[in-house]
Amino acid sequence: MAKKKTSTQQLRGKEGFELYYHNIFKDRWPDLKEALLRENQSVAWKTYAEGKEYFLDIGSVCAALALPLEGASRILDMCAAPGGKTLVLASRMEEDAGLVCNERSRERYGRLLRVLEDHLGEEVRQRVKAICTDGTQLCLNKDNVYDRILLDAPCSSERHVLTSPHYLDQWSPARIKTLSVSQWALLSSGYRMLSPGGYLLYATCALSPEENDKVVSRLEKKFDDAEFMDTLPVLPSEHEQLFLQFLPTQELPIPEKTDKGFHILPDTAAGAGPLYFALIHKKEL
Repeated sequence: MAKKKTSTQQLRGKEGFELYYHNIFKDRWPDLKEALLRENQSVAWKTYAEGKEYFLDIGSVCAALALPLEGASRILDMCAAPGGKTLVLASRMEEDAGLVCNERSRERYGRLLRVLEDHLGEEVRQRVKAICTDGTQLCLNKDNVYDRILLDAPCSSERHVLTSPHYLDQWSPARIKTLSVSQWALLSSGYRMLSPGGYLLYATCALSPEENDKVVSRLEKKFDDAEFMDTLPVLPSEHEQLFLQFLPTQELPIPEKTDKGFHILPDTAAGAGPLYFALIHKKEL
């Protein structure tokens, strides 16, 4: 006798999407869904006073600001395209620091190069190197060791799914499971490249805990030196004036605390997000 399909396996398409996320967010889901269908809150970011503006979600700015860069000389952006968070990191890094930004997709890599060329000042641009390779393989090169890593992992991006009849019709939980496997491969690669005492920021624009807390929580089981930061770092005072002259004029959203990280959700953040991020510290054992 054939086994019955589980309720999760039966969730597909528009109705399955609705039930899946209602089960996660309960009574909050209708308001959250309505907020996701509205235009998100974008802001203009400039890497220097006379620079060209780059528009990105203010939740992405908040996440990129959460990675502490004080004292970091080698910084990696593992999945950098289209380049918004890369610009925020480049704006903030110290004068002797270098930034490597990686993108696996050749097409998206081309877009990343154009963003860097259009939006970075010459002095900073000289300290930013773009590469095009598989982030899961970067850890195989023993010379790849970084003080700070940003991993903005490919994810379900439910906001885009909701606004696309094609993708909504094709939706299933299998997609989330597949993505979570890829996300863990990237995260474990990134963590192996992180130097002792360093910080890694994992981020997605996903709603499901399967792609967020449940991915990063695997680090605790795999590595004894991984710890999650419960509070967000404050911008270093000696660099505040440099940052503030380019920060968006809008007030940054206040993230909601999750088990392992933080979540910015548009129904309570004036349209910003969704943006999940977790800050991970590699302890010096």
